[in-house]
Formats: sequence, C-alpha cells, structure tokens
Amino acid sequence: MVKVICIGSSSQDIFFPTKEGTKLETPDDLTSKKKLAFELGSKYHINDRFETLGGTAVNQAAGLAKLGVAVACYTVLGNDMTGQWIRERIEKTGINSSLITFRDSLSGLSAIIVDEESGERIIFSNQEANEKMEIHPEKFSDAEWISVSDPSGNWQEVMDQVLEIVKQNNSKLAFNPRGKNIQENPQKVFELAGKCEIFFVNKDEAIEIISALDKKENLDSEEYLLKELKNSGAKVVVITDGERGAWADDGKGVQHVGAIKIKAVDSTGAGDAFASGFLAGHIKEKSIKECLISGVVNGGKTAEHYGGHEGLLSESEMEEQIKNN
Repeated sequence: MVKVICIGSSSQDIFFPTKEGTKLETPDDLTSKKKLAFELGSKYHINDRFETLGGTAVNQAAGLAKLGVAVACYTVLGNDMTGQWIRERIEKTGINSSLITFRDSLSGLSAIIVDEESGERIIFSNQEANEKMEIHPEKFSDAEWISVSDPSGNWQEVMDQVLEIVKQNNSKLAFNPRGKNIQENPQKVFELAGKCEIFFVNKDEAIEIISALDKKENLDSEEYLLKELKNSGAKVVVITDGERGAWADDGKGVQHVGAIKIKAVDSTGAGDAFASGFLAGHIKEKSIKECLISGVVNGGKTAEHYGGHEGLLSESEMEEQIKNN
C-alpha cells in the first residue's frame, strides 16, 4: 500500500552550466528581480553537460522514497526512447512505477541553463505527454495523500477530478502549482489552496496569486502573503525563497527557517526536495518548525548537485545533517 501518490511531470533533464550571459538586476519587478541575458544570434561554448531524471512529481517522489515513505508516481510518458529512459530510472529510485501510463506522444524533456556562479537556473521544458494526462479514480483508492506538483495541459479539469477523489477517499491533498497555472487562473489556484492540507508556493508565486486578487500592498512581506493565502482555507501554507529559507503558517503562528550554508551548484530540484522533506516530516507528525528544517536541509543538500536526485537524504542522513547544522 502506498502512503503518497505524486501526480505531475516527469522528464529527462539536460543541464548546461555556463559562466556566459549578462546578469541584470530589476529590483522593482517583485516576481523577477534577477535576469540572465544572452545576445540573439550568438553561439556560446559549454564545457560540460549533465543528464538526469527530472520532473517535479518524480523529484518529489524520489525524495519521499529516500525518506522511507511508500510512494507511487502518477505520470504520463511517451512511447519513445526518452520515455523508456525515464521509466528505467524511476524504477531504480524505490518509487512504485505501476501508475505510469504511456501515450503516443513525446515524453518530457527539459534543457536547463545553469549560472555557474549562483547555481540558479533557467528551464526550457516540454511536457507534451503529461499535458494529455487523464485521471482514473480507481487507481487512487489506497493512498492517504495525493501530492500534485506542476500540473499542465487540462490542469483545471485534472485538479477538479483530484478534489473529487480526495473527498471520496478522505485523503489529504498537497499542492504545488506552477507559474503557468497562476497566470492562467489565479482565482482557481487560490480556491484549490483552500482544499489543501499543505499548499506550497515560492515567494514569486505567492506574490502573483495575491496581487491578482487586487491586493497590492505589503507584497514583499512573507507574513502578509502567508496570512492572505491562509484566508483561502488551507490548513498549512508554505512559502520558500531560495537562500532566504522558508516560512510556514499552520494557524498557530508563522515559523521561519533560514537556508543552510552551501556552495550551490544547481537549484533545479531544490524546491522539490524541500517539499518532500517537509511532507515526509508532516506525515510523521513532526512540528511545523521541524518540517521546515527537514525541507530546508533536504533542499540545500540537493542544490549541491545537478538535478533533483543527487544529495537527497535518507532519514538517518537527515538526522545527522540537522545535528550538524
């Protein structure tokens, strides 16, 4: 029996680390304060590249599996070489792969530009197969938790079906929307937050949701953003902000944990690793502060490597890292 089913994207991620590009500071743009620019028509030499298993649902499921949580991944792959590559690697991670489906489509593929100096990245992603996802309620009957990350395609219909499953099975929902979901229908995302046991967003996403609700003041305040998102009805709201750490509000007050000190190589999987650390802690009935610590440590260790899997911690490794930090 699986404890958690993770719904969302899966991909082959190809990383291109670079010291090229011009960094731009735009502090007045609250949701895009830093940019990396390249000259149109130019060619840039890359000294190395890395290929890893990726996708938000797969990354989160891998983190949960490493922490001893029984987890399955509900994702769609194409009938192509990339899909076979992805499935083979999913099966090596300890994730239950029985819910993976295949379509005559292209499997997920991401090209990721990584700024070597900061470890921050720009992702170009195609999720053609996952955009055709269909939900089959009978496959969710045993799960205590459903965690949805980065839904694409007909995502509003998918989320409505997930809500019905959660209601029928008395399951708990964790939800981490993608920027495109918020841009397309911020009100829908806010309403979905109200159905969640845990609602995860980064700070930029939180600002986009709240500003779309015609609330334009105090948008740089994490406490204000948490309060407004809690008004949706979500039981726990979590906001992450990279090297500044993470905040959470479970209705008993705001908790904050700063990021651990690391040499960041790549931030691509850090958010997914954070979510898996936080969710695993919550499932094991740890305090919100302890969940934040687990998330921050897991995310930090993952950011020391390329991709979302290297650096993921087991439960014993997590305990050791927490002692040392």
